[in-house]
Amino acid sequence: MTQPQGAVAVSHGLPSRRSMVGNSFGLLVGKGLQAMAGFLFWVVAARATSVREVGITAAAVSAVMMCTQLALLGAGSAVIVAVGSGRDARAVLDTAFSVVTGASILLGLGYLLIASRLDGNGTAAAGTPAFWLVFVTAVVAGTLMIVLDQANVAFGRGGSSTPRYGLAGVATIAAVVWVGWQAGEPDAVVMFACWSMGAVVACVVGAVQLRRLIDYRYRPSLRLRQSRRLLGVGIPNQVLTLTERAPGLLIPVLIAHVVSPESAAYWYPAWMMAWAAYSAPVLMGVVHFSEGVRDPSGLGRTTRTSLTWSIGTGLAIAAVLALGATPLLHLMGAEYAEQSSGALRWLAAGLVAYAVLQAYNAVCRSRGRFAEAIAVGAGLGGLLCSAPLSVSGRGVTAMALAWVSVLAAGSVFASLRLMMMLRGAAND
Repeated sequence: MTQPQGAVAVSHGLPSRRSMVGNSFGLLVGKGLQAMAGFLFWVVAARATSVREVGITAAAVSAVMMCTQLALLGAGSAVIVAVGSGRDARAVLDTAFSVVTGASILLGLGYLLIASRLDGNGTAAAGTPAFWLVFVTAVVAGTLMIVLDQANVAFGRGGSSTPRYGLAGVATIAAVVWVGWQAGEPDAVVMFACWSMGAVVACVVGAVQLRRLIDYRYRPSLRLRQSRRLLGVGIPNQVLTLTERAPGLLIPVLIAHVVSPESAAYWYPAWMMAWAAYSAPVLMGVVHFSEGVRDPSGLGRTTRTSLTWSIGTGLAIAAVLALGATPLLHLMGAEYAEQSSGALRWLAAGLVAYAVLQAYNAVCRSRGRFAEAIAVGAGLGGLLCSAPLSVSGRGVTAMALAWVSVLAAGSVFASLRLMMMLRGAAND
């Protein structure tokens, strides 16, 4: 059978895999482009509009990210397990995309309804139909984008994220620059729409890539047996993922609603930039999990490789952020540099602890120890949310110090359990 022009050589319907390091590095480059575009977006936004509008936009962005994590239902993890187990990838993708699209719409609307009733600072823009439309679109596109990332990791093609996020970043920056130039001082809804454009572009590019990679065309599918199997694998994985991601996503929303949009505006750039360093262990953790499913006997070796690369790469990024905190934040304005530089340095210091926790969770996923990992993650997540908020009156630097202190304590326990599990895996 003749391959489509530009297609990757396929064996049994799937492409040949790249190495673990190559798969991880390609995904990291793509996410790096996404982070760079995100930083440039906030630089332009800070220059184009008021601190309050930036804070409202940051709260909306965090809410979208929170909704995407809930709407995933573990579909990306289920795709990794299914592909690693040799199941029909196209059927799994059809079900995964159908399930998460429906869940995204419901969760996006649900958040808007709840926020419109609880909001006390005018941060939800709940009375604006345009905001509702953009918000739901952003949730759907953002959720699909994550599934696309994990599907490509399952196929050993993490590097496909580079053109996907590169084009998405260009679209986002072009939109916000044009709006800032044309609209004078755009409001939060307009800025949020510019930010959301990137996810839509990434989804379109991802669909084209999947077609070229495995000749995939989406066919809506919600067959009960397939959906039940996907959710049975996916939901435990997603609950664990939520314990990892929810604290970082909830804090800007909580600050904007409980403290003030201005405080959220000062916290969010520090967290956003620190996340560029934290993305290294997060992405290595995804590939770590994928390799652990495919080759359980090599889990110790895979864990050592994952930790080495995630800590090495993450620390390099964290060092740049810590050393350049003030000039980088000064690009957004003098007040951001003054308020957020200390917070960024403390958050960057949490990189090693975060890498250990990611490795622990990846091994728990591979070994099926979901109950333990979820219990640890839930307890740690509660502390990660409550500790920063308890010192919010002292400023964002104190909040960041509280965050890192809790993270470091959690990583000590995780490292001990990680060594015990790897010894057990070696004896199996």
